[in-house]
Amino acid sequence: MATIGNTVPTLLDVAKRMNPDGGGIMPIAELLAQENEMLLDMPWYEGNLPTGSRITTRTGLPSVIYRKLNSGVPPSKSTTAQVDESCGIMEGRGQVDVDLALLNGNTAAFRLSESSSFIEAMNQAMQQGVLYGNTDVTPESFTGLAPRFSTVSTATAATAANVIDAGGTGTTNTSIWLVGWGEKTVHGIYPKGSKAGLVHKDLGEGDAFDENGNRFRALMDQYQWKCGVAVKDWRYIVRIANIDVSTLTKNAATGADIIDLMTQALELIQGLTGVSPVFYVSRRVRAFLRRQTVNKVAAGTLSYDNVSGKPALMFGEVPVRRVDAILNAEARVV
Repeated sequence: MATIGNTVPTLLDVAKRMNPDGGGIMPIAELLAQENEMLLDMPWYEGNLPTGSRITTRTGLPSVIYRKLNSGVPPSKSTTAQVDESCGIMEGRGQVDVDLALLNGNTAAFRLSESSSFIEAMNQAMQQGVLYGNTDVTPESFTGLAPRFSTVSTATAATAANVIDAGGTGTTNTSIWLVGWGEKTVHGIYPKGSKAGLVHKDLGEGDAFDENGNRFRALMDQYQWKCGVAVKDWRYIVRIANIDVSTLTKNAATGADIIDLMTQALELIQGLTGVSPVFYVSRRVRAFLRRQTVNKVAAGTLSYDNVSGKPALMFGEVPVRRVDAILNAEARVV
């Protein structure tokens, strides 16, 4: 069994959170928190299956002809295909010894401080899943974006047409993503009949077990998020892969020319109308994007605008968001 100190708060944990002047629980500096702005942009829709959503995509158009006088027109039809997008059930459990919770004098504040850490952990796990989730590796999860855009070979996958190779060959690569969110393009899903987003349940007081299987009374919480990603039209996603972060320079004299690559992505995406297009970059790429813009004097490339009530960095007409979950240690996409 797991050691108690690794799975439930201990007296030491309570002591570390107490204000020395007796003012209750201190605010916690969340040094492990990440900036994952993609989750703020994703639209969510209820699936039509208990395990996710079945989507129908058009795979072929009907044939049409120029009709001759006194001649008929052969009938034709379009073709479609169905794909099932799965959801995973992400869950966390918290429990605090009842007597331990009473010691700090503010049980509600102590439990809230613990809940915030669960919420941050689930947000980070969700963002990792949206980017890198792979049901071949973790069958109970869902498939994210990277496994769908994992090759530059159009002979291997149609989505390769929307993968730009930035030239990195090692294992210090990162990616830039351009996503056109929309109900008919790309969005988050949750199972039919379930709730959207992270759900917290206060399970109240109950029996918990120590490492020896002995019971003790504890206050318990359940955190659950039923989630998945539906890609209805892959043409509204562009991946700029193989950006070697170790060779980036402020003037693009060597390494990836971020401005040029993002310009190519804007021309690859199917369209910017009728969707909410957003660029997603790592902190390191965002910093070099700014520096290359200044050094190349790319007037008008970057600007600030108001998006959803907040100032946002813009590349042309598209916001640029920071996502800390984008790795700087991706293997080369071939």
